Amino acid sequence: MERLRSHREFTAVLRRRHRVSSRDLVIHYLIPGPDWTATPLPTASAVHEGRHDILPAGRRRMGLAVSKNVGKAVTRNKVKRRFRQLAGFKEDLLPSSCDLVVRAKPSAATATYKQLEEQMDRLFRDLMRKSGKTADGLDVQGQSGPQFAGSKRQPVQQLKTSEGCRV
Repeated sequence: MERLRSHREFTAVLRRRHRVSSRDLVIHYLIPGPDWTATPLPTASAVHEGRHDILPAGRRRMGLAVSKNVGKAVTRNKVKRRFRQLAGFKEDLLPSSCDLVVRAKPSAATATYKQLEEQMDRLFRDLMRKSGKTADGLDVQGQSGPQFAGSKRQPVQQLKTSEGCRV
């Protein structure tokens, strides 16, 4: 899993206000979908133009936010190492394209590895459920996203199996 690095990348995720939380951590997320307004560019082009806030297709990126309220530097670094390792193990539970900001609450410093693992597992599953996407990037119905007809981007109406074909 790649990392979010710039302030611009972090704020792009945090501005969307999508999040899931537990006792010790909060995960802010951004998943491209029907409400996604930015046009994805190829990675080389996006970086060349300085557009680091655009999510490249097929990539999972994560940033960590561990404030001084969690503890001193040694404690904060320990929490960050745990989050990185757990996110790497649970990466397959996430959509194929997403940006995450994992924020530690002060109680994360005293949480055991097992507790953090259970919480992250539950939050990643909640994130998938809320986003309506599967790990391979398809939505719950098995499509790669909304299908649009014409230039006005109106959704194509699906025929029900009981309607049959009308000519």
